[in-house]
Amino acid sequence: MNKIESTIKYIKSITENIPKIAIILGSGFDKVVESMKNKIEIQYGDIPNFPISTVKGHEGKLIFGTICDIEIVVMKGRIHYYEGYKMDEIVYPILVFKELGVEKIILTNSAGAINKGYSVGDFVIINDHINHFNNNPLIGMDLIGREDNFLDVSELYNREMIKIAKNKANELNINYHEGIYIGVTGPCYETKSEIDFFRIIGADMVGMSTVPEAIMAHYLKIQVLGISFISNMATGILDIKHNHLDVLENAEKSVNKLKIWIEEIIKAI
Repeated sequence: MNKIESTIKYIKSITENIPKIAIILGSGFDKVVESMKNKIEIQYGDIPNFPISTVKGHEGKLIFGTICDIEIVVMKGRIHYYEGYKMDEIVYPILVFKELGVEKIILTNSAGAINKGYSVGDFVIINDHINHFNNNPLIGMDLIGREDNFLDVSELYNREMIKIAKNKANELNINYHEGIYIGVTGPCYETKSEIDFFRIIGADMVGMSTVPEAIMAHYLKIQVLGISFISNMATGILDIKHNHLDVLENAEKSVNKLKIWIEEIIKAI
């Protein structure tokens, strides 16, 4: 029995749910799952081969249940590169989701604003990303069987899901932007010079997650929607030092908006 089979066997011994939609929650967004019904919670540490989140604001639970009678699975706490995990470990949950039958995934994160037109508290629908991890989760993966050995990422973030997210935000009077997310390794916040460089190459916001998960999901033909919450202004924009507790506090102030928005998106996709 390989690693994935062992993981799936354990999960299916706990729940018979067959979720078609997965959600990965970013820092401070735990309350998004409050409206879930029929919840079954599994600690990451109890799941064979599953990586364990070590960061404050990432509780470390896989939650199965329903929102609006739609079966979903939620990662309440994600895995980060800066925690010391390898790329294949970061994206292992995405492989598990695929085996469970997931067809669509919503990736959320807290990010720092590079675009000076953004403000703390804004939401941004990700329409593209820049991979600044200097690594890729597909290195060593089997691309045989495709038209060639290279993955097209021209529509990595699904256009139909973006359209739905925009429509629902408009209906709910939620202010949002569309923008480009740059993923970096962390765990240091970025320097002013790095932020200036990221702005030059087209990034609107910066964070330490999302990109590896999005790439792997796309590779597995899982449709991807990405939503960033602007939890802080990036270095050099304001004369304020960064603090993860401030990030969590700002996210918690807007979590109810995100919860309602995601519920409406789930009903529509």
